[in-house]
Amino acid sequence: MGNLRQSHKILFLNTLAFTICFACWTLNGVLVTFLVDRGIFNWTVVEVGWLLGIPILSGAIFRLPIGILTDKFGGKIIYSALLFSCAIPLFLLPYANSFWSFAVLSFLFGLVGTSFAVGIAYTSVWYPKNWQGRALGIFGMGNAGAAITTFVAPTLLNYFSKEDTLNGWKMLPVSYAIVLVIIGFIFIVFTKNKKPEGESKNLKTLLTPLKSVRVWRFGVYYFLVFGCFVAYSQWLLPNFMNVYHTSLVMGGMFATMFSLPGGVIRALGGYLSDKYGARQVMYWVLGSTMAISFLLMFPKMELFTTGPGIMANNAGVVTKINENGLVLNGNDYSIKPRVDAVLTDASVLPVKTSWQEIVVQENQTVKKKELLAKGVTQIKFSANMWVYVILVVLIGISWGIGKAAVYKHIPEYFPNEVGVVGGMVGLIGGLGGFFGPIIFSYLLNFTGLWTSSWLFIFIISTICLIWMHNTIINILRKKAPGFTRDIEHTNH
Repeated sequence: MGNLRQSHKILFLNTLAFTICFACWTLNGVLVTFLVDRGIFNWTVVEVGWLLGIPILSGAIFRLPIGILTDKFGGKIIYSALLFSCAIPLFLLPYANSFWSFAVLSFLFGLVGTSFAVGIAYTSVWYPKNWQGRALGIFGMGNAGAAITTFVAPTLLNYFSKEDTLNGWKMLPVSYAIVLVIIGFIFIVFTKNKKPEGESKNLKTLLTPLKSVRVWRFGVYYFLVFGCFVAYSQWLLPNFMNVYHTSLVMGGMFATMFSLPGGVIRALGGYLSDKYGARQVMYWVLGSTMAISFLLMFPKMELFTTGPGIMANNAGVVTKINENGLVLNGNDYSIKPRVDAVLTDASVLPVKTSWQEIVVQENQTVKKKELLAKGVTQIKFSANMWVYVILVVLIGISWGIGKAAVYKHIPEYFPNEVGVVGGMVGLIGGLGGFFGPIIFSYLLNFTGLWTSSWLFIFIISTICLIWMHNTIINILRKKAPGFTRDIEHTNH
C-alpha cells in the first residue's frame, strides 16, 4: 500500500508537470494570434502557420531521444532538467523582435513537448502491469493543458496590455517561465528517481521494432487524433476570430471547449479500449471523424446557380414584356420575380430562393422550346457558429478517445518495446501538430476558405479507415481463408 501511495504521488506530480508543459507547448496559438491581431508584428498567414508549428516540431522530434535518456538516467533527473532549461527561452521571448528570433526561441521552448515521453516512461516504472492502463490514461489527461492556455492566456494578455499596449504581452511568456521553474523545484524536492529494471539494450536493438509497418500505421492514426488535436488547439482561435468575428477571449473560450474535453476524456478512451477492444474504438473514432469533418467542410457562402426557366410552348412572336412576364402568340407567360434569400441568426440549414429573368425582347421571333426566361437559384449558408462549435467539440471528444485507443494497441503488439514504439508513435503524432497549422495556412492561402483544413482531416481519416479495414481483412484471409471464402460465396 505504501508503495502504491508513493506511485500515486509520482503520478500526480507527473500529470501536473505534463499539464503545465502542454500549456507552454501550445502558447504560440494565443500569443502569435494576439500579436498579429494587435498589429505588434505584421506576420503573414503562412508565417503565423510556421510559428504555431515550430514549438510542436521540436517537442515531437526530440521525444524519441528524450524517452531513451529517461530510461537511462531516470525520470526525476530528465524531467527537472527539462523544466529548468525550457524556462530560459521563455524568459528570453520578450526580447524577440523579428520572425526568425521568435521562431528560434519557439523551437527551444517547444522542447517542453518531450515531457510526454518522459512522463510515460517515468509513470510506467512505478506501476505493476494491471495498473499501467489506468495510470497512463490519467497521465495522458495532461493534454488538457492546451485548454489552460486557450482559456487563461487571452484574459492575461488583455490584462497585461491594459496600460502598455505595445509591450504588455511580454509578461505572458515570463509568467509561464516562472511556473516552469516552480514545478522544477517541486519535482526536485518531492520526487524520487527510478529507472526500469533489467539490462539496458543498445541503440540498434532498441530501434528494431521500427522496421514493422504496424508501428507506422499506428503513427498515422496518432498523426490524426493527437497531431491534429494539437494543431486545432492553436488554429481554432484565429479561425473563430476571422470567420465569426469573435473577440480574443471569446475565441479562446471556444478553443477551450474543443481542447478541454479532448484532453480529459482520454481516460474514458482507455476504459472503452479495455472493455470493447482498441480496434473497435478506432472504427468508431475514424468513422465519426469522417462524418463530422465532412459537415465542417462547408463554409459560409452565397451561391448563384441555374434554376428552373421558362420555354416557349410554340413558335411565334413576343408581343409584350413587363415585370410580371411576357405575351407570346396571345398566351401569357408569368415569371417569378426576384426575392433574395434572407438569413436569420437562427438559420442552421441553407436558405434557398429561385426567380426568373426574361432573356427575349419585344417583337422577337422565337422557336418552339426556345428559352424565354432563365431560372436563377440563390443559396445562402450561414455555417451557424453554434452548430460549428458543437461539431468541433464532438470531434475533439472523438480524438480524445482515439488517443487512448492508439496507445492501448502498443503494449498488445510490442510488450517489451513500449518505450521506443510509444516514442516513435508520439513523434509521428507530434509531427501532425507541427505540419497541421502549416498545411492549414497553405490551404487557406490557396483556396481562400477557412474550412479547407477540414477537407484535409476528411482525407486523412478516410485513408486511416481504409488502411485499418484492409489490414484486418488481410489478416482474416490469412488466418481463416475458408471462413472468408464462405462469406464471399454465401447466398445469404
